[in-house]
Amino acid sequence: MISVVIADDQTMVRQSFRAVLDAQPDMRVVGEAAEGTTAVALCAEREPDVVLMDVRMPELDGIEATRRIVAARQEVRVLILTTFDIDEYVFGGLRAGASGFLLKDSPLDDLVTAVRVVSAGNALFAPTITRRLIGEFTRTHASAHTGHSLVAELTARETEVLRLIARGLSNAEIAEALVIVEQTAKSHVSRVFTKLGVRDRAQAVMVAYEAGLVVPGTTT
Repeated sequence: MISVVIADDQTMVRQSFRAVLDAQPDMRVVGEAAEGTTAVALCAEREPDVVLMDVRMPELDGIEATRRIVAARQEVRVLILTTFDIDEYVFGGLRAGASGFLLKDSPLDDLVTAVRVVSAGNALFAPTITRRLIGEFTRTHASAHTGHSLVAELTARETEVLRLIARGLSNAEIAEALVIVEQTAKSHVSRVFTKLGVRDRAQAVMVAYEAGLVVPGTTT
């Protein structure tokens, strides 16, 4: 059962999301918050698997709330909710430790899928859109020095795996691309995460962009 906390200052949004998620056989909403401070306290108390986090909230914004929630408990996965497809706060949210983002006007079926995906820790939701956003903000706001120094520790094969992660490939797809078994691909991904000091694909993608392994706006 995937436990979820919904943090959004709009009551109708929270109620809509809750109705959809509670209707799923493998999900349970364990709390709602209308502002960031309450979200942080609620997550400390309920220890959810996934947090749906609005960016713009009163008292404490979603980015700072995400930072505090992830710092307190690394296992939690935060899915940033944003209104605009080009939103500077998305990059800040990923920097704060979020595992991905979802546009608020996405179909509700996509919300359910996104919660399952980030809960499993397998991949970013909507990788093509996410790559474009991360690429844009990495290019305009982030320094490449950190990414380069981290990637320098990787072997040639691990660097290749990181490129494929940044393209949004799953472990099975990485295995197919490299003509190896999936378990070997999984081991490579795990070693990449360890060497980069990241906890999931979201953070690994940012390192790949910062190091210039993936060019913003491309899929290669």
